[in-house]
Amino acid sequence: MENNKDWIKAGKIAAEALDYACSLVKPGASLLEVTNKTESKIEKLGGKCAFPVQFSINDLAAHYTASFDDKTKFKKGDLVKADVGVQVNGAIGDNARTVDLGNNKKLVESSLAALNEAVKIIKEGTKLHEIGSVIGKTISSKGFKPIKNLSGHLIERYAEHAGFNVPNYNNKDTTALEEGMVIAIEPFATDGSGMIKEGKKSGIYAIVNDKNVRDNISREILGFIKEEYSTLPFCKRQLLKQFSEFKVSFAIKTLIINGIIREYDQLPEVGKGLVSQAEYTVMVEKEGCKILTQC
Repeated sequence: MENNKDWIKAGKIAAEALDYACSLVKPGASLLEVTNKTESKIEKLGGKCAFPVQFSINDLAAHYTASFDDKTKFKKGDLVKADVGVQVNGAIGDNARTVDLGNNKKLVESSLAALNEAVKIIKEGTKLHEIGSVIGKTISSKGFKPIKNLSGHLIERYAEHAGFNVPNYNNKDTTALEEGMVIAIEPFATDGSGMIKEGKKSGIYAIVNDKNVRDNISREILGFIKEEYSTLPFCKRQLLKQFSEFKVSFAIKTLIINGIIREYDQLPEVGKGLVSQAEYTVMVEKEGCKILTQC
């Protein structure tokens, strides 16, 4: 992987920002305030958000980021997935951790144990189904279910999901890892059904088709998005730091209608089960891997 220093820096900042984010997740704390503080921390450390900082609570597995007027407060009993991504010149560090504000220690430990077991077998030549098998068996041995339709992923510059997925169960995929690949490993464990579905709209967007748009407002905001985020995800809250709510709302609607951006869905667990998550970004080496998202 060329210019490894960008990947190392992005991973280090992501890990430090995740530690900071998790330290702020307490009963009564404002989700919006914690999100803003975490994103500011990323910038102070010399990185940029690879996607909006996310805090998905209880049965929501992923894709919840604070809206600009979000009133959510963390509560005693919540199970909070903190997901933080950082990019440096397009190199991405993606990591997540579950903060337990209730009594879910075993569920939290199951996803973390699966992550740590998976990291042990990652090296050049390891097949994707082997990683999935280790993750699935570890979570099942703890009495929970891996979420089968969520996965880790290959990462490339400015591409959070760059090709193959890294499964959380044995899916028979014989694709082999290669030296220099950067991948996110992210086991999700649940006491529910073991599947997620598409839920409410998340307010998280990304460019999917870079083409011209006619009106001046949408063209201006699209230009900003391309300059600031490239093909990486962003949210309305971030755009409101630069533009009025009218302009942002108008542009987002226009860009969606024209097929230029897409909006992600929130991802709740089908059986409304609680969900825990643990994630590292690693670089594949000949005889092992380097965990990039460590302080």
